[in-house]
Amino acid sequence: MTDLDRLTQSLARNLKRWRGERGFTLDALAARAGVSRGMIIQIEQARTNPSVGTTVKLADALGVSITTLLDHEQGSPVRLVPAGQTVRMWSTEAGSFTTLLVGTEARGPLELWSWRLMPGEGSASDPHPEGTVELLHVTAGDLTLIVDGTPYTVPSGTCATFEAHHPHAYRNEGSEPVELTMAVSIPPVR
Repeated sequence: MTDLDRLTQSLARNLKRWRGERGFTLDALAARAGVSRGMIIQIEQARTNPSVGTTVKLADALGVSITTLLDHEQGSPVRLVPAGQTVRMWSTEAGSFTTLLVGTEARGPLELWSWRLMPGEGSASDPHPEGTVELLHVTAGDLTLIVDGTPYTVPSGTCATFEAHHPHAYRNEGSEPVELTMAVSIPPVR
């Protein structure tokens, strides 16, 4: 079984489980997430590998982290995540990428991410649920953080935090790679 097959199977199993635990019908989850009922069926039957955006929308609608939807080993009170089991969510030919390092459901989902953005590249994010907070620490380069249309320069060694229910994006407008670590705290579903 390939890593992609394992990821697809884990997502199918965990999406069905969390939808059931929340008591959401297919139609209810589709409406909450803004994802078609047909797409949810395909994901739950492990017949498709959805985009990062679709996965984020489903996780947000369920009030769980992406880590929880993709996790294939649950149960131990301590969970070690070796480098080979982190989840590369997206990458580009130029070398930009995001990696979901680890996450938890304690008092709402909490995720830890590693990012690299090559010069001229970036990533935009849809607004997250009200109460979501992102914290980031730039370890190399100068990040351009755009929140609700306003750009902020975050140089290497600088931390930033913001309420992520606003549209936001991350860009590398410099000539050197940008590297950062980010934590995302998502409020529990009410």
